Amino acid sequence: MPASAQNGGSADGTRRAGPRCIAIVGPFQSGKTTLLESILMRCGALTRTGTVKGGNTVGDAAPEARAHQMSTEPTVAAVDFLGDTFHFIDCPGSVEFLHEMRHVLPAVDAAVVVCEADDRKAPALELVLRELEEADIPRFLFLNKIDTASRRVRETLGILQRASRTPLLLRQIPIWQKGIAVGFIDLALERAFIYREHAPSEIVPLAVDEAGREKEARFSMLERLADYDDDLMEELLGDMEPPRDRVFDDLARELQHRHVVPVLIGAAERGNGVTRLLKALRHEAPGLAETRGRAGILAEGPPLAQVMKTWHSSQGGKVSLARVMRGRLTEGDVVTSSGGAEARIAGVLALKGAEQSRKPAAMEGEVAGFAKLDGIATGEAFMLGKTRAGVVSAVPPPEAVHAFAIAVKDRKDDVRLAAALQRLTEEDTALAVTQVPELGETRLSGQGEMHLRVALEKLAGRYGVTVTSKTPQVGYRETIRGQAGARGRHRKQSGGHGQYGDVVIEVAPLPRGEGIQFVDKITGGVVPRQYIGSVEAGMRDFCEKGPLGFPIVDVAVALTDGSYHTVDSSDMAFRQAARLAMSEAMPQAKPVLLEPILSVDVVIPSEAMSRASALISGRRGQILGYDTRAGWRGWDQIKALVPEAEMTGLIVELRSATSGVGSFSARFDHLAELAGKPAEAVVSAQALTLAQAR
Repeated sequence: MPASAQNGGSADGTRRAGPRCIAIVGPFQSGKTTLLESILMRCGALTRTGTVKGGNTVGDAAPEARAHQMSTEPTVAAVDFLGDTFHFIDCPGSVEFLHEMRHVLPAVDAAVVVCEADDRKAPALELVLRELEEADIPRFLFLNKIDTASRRVRETLGILQRASRTPLLLRQIPIWQKGIAVGFIDLALERAFIYREHAPSEIVPLAVDEAGREKEARFSMLERLADYDDDLMEELLGDMEPPRDRVFDDLARELQHRHVVPVLIGAAERGNGVTRLLKALRHEAPGLAETRGRAGILAEGPPLAQVMKTWHSSQGGKVSLARVMRGRLTEGDVVTSSGGAEARIAGVLALKGAEQSRKPAAMEGEVAGFAKLDGIATGEAFMLGKTRAGVVSAVPPPEAVHAFAIAVKDRKDDVRLAAALQRLTEEDTALAVTQVPELGETRLSGQGEMHLRVALEKLAGRYGVTVTSKTPQVGYRETIRGQAGARGRHRKQSGGHGQYGDVVIEVAPLPRGEGIQFVDKITGGVVPRQYIGSVEAGMRDFCEKGPLGFPIVDVAVALTDGSYHTVDSSDMAFRQAARLAMSEAMPQAKPVLLEPILSVDVVIPSEAMSRASALISGRRGQILGYDTRAGWRGWDQIKALVPEAEMTGLIVELRSATSGVGSFSARFDHLAELAGKPAEAVVSAQALTLAQAR
């Protein structure tokens, strides 16, 4: 191996400066948190290995993660390996928490993608790999659970390759005994290793019966590298064995240029393959200089850091997890964010899962927690001084696919709820809070049922606010099919000045989307000018809740006649008269219920097309067409119109039918008449709700 590689240098012979930051990513339950635990153990950062089931791993530090046995937010831990410092960030794998990875990627040097030989998880792997490809992140693939694999690695590689647009490069092949992988052959080193439980693998002589497999697999690896190295190609064509230095230099270079994705094998739960993975990261993963270049950050300038995650705690306040991309940041430094917010660093924290310890400064390349950077959000950069930091990455929040209507159990918690929701959405940018005044609802929206349930658990556990949740109401509307007229007369005498207002109106339907129109057809001053506005106001008051109990739309109201009293008439009297006239006219004009229809784009793996189509049709959906998903081989898209009332739980069933990867986007399209028993059920439920409210 070349000296530069042995010393953690780059392929051009220069040593990489500073710590490196590596994201551990992959599909749900692929073993990411277990791999981090094994890495920490191998590097001496732990005295005993925890397990996900035991709820005692460093990676699943949050109470919600331990309760559900799944990562729900990024976890960071630093290790020293052969004199080099690595900051590993364990990212959630569930599609509902995939957005947490997006803010981490701009600041990392490389990623380790943990997967397993399970073709059912290939679509989920593709989602992760696509994120890395779009972010231009160098990546290794760690084929985990090799000890329980039931198929050959070459066969597995063919399945996994369909998930990657970049060629997968097999770096190791397993040594099999009685159908069980007991070790591996490193194709670059041309050495055989036998696994040892929770210990570095042991070098053994390469068995004679393994030599043929090793030679074939190594030649295949070199052929792929030769696609990018003409000298290596000439040597292979001339049956010349390339120098080992050249092979390692090529491996590092092609990884850093994103030409290949190296594939290593192991079993994280047993600690197998961990040392070789660490050595590959040390020798071949790029460093901070390359990451700055990718992000467009100059090497010279004031100290600058990139925020990857935000937390709030009841004791320590706000903590921003950030990587120092340039320079050195210390407690007390005044910094300015890319959004223009100015803050003083109240403390610098070294993090290992839930453990925090203060440190005087964060050095270039390190990942640290920065206390009380109020006004600085996840995804922003911040720079020393009062000059606004440049934008390192702009990660838009994903579109919500599920929502709860929430309310506090105890009314005295109303104010606390608003503050807690503000902190919660600052911590998790994929959560959104919206107020729907007409329905009296506060809605919490996110990426799925589990995502929202975890958010509610955080509300209760971290902020002490317990809420109830239910399915959001549907924004039904009503209109009319026919025309009608009515008189409304408000007369009241109670001593002194009385109240008198008298109006005659006509109502008629309007085309869909026209709203409410008011037309003044008064002649001869039978309703004085100063009261016309009050008549319109009274009409609009009534339209807030029509005869069926819902807001009225697409109706024209004409004021045609009326009368007044010189003493007793007033604005309030005419406003009330208009309400009375509307209450008489509208029930006679054939009122109908309207339901919102959404335009829905569903994306699914091609093999799930029939199941997804059945789900949409079973929800009164109208399928408009099918297409292949642009840029996604093996994925399809369905365009449909679906009533909003039928969208409840769609994402849950869709993901159940697609191994957790199906999704959709939805937007309001139009209002459509709802008749028959469905309409009767809606009107009855609304009448009951109004009766209970009284």
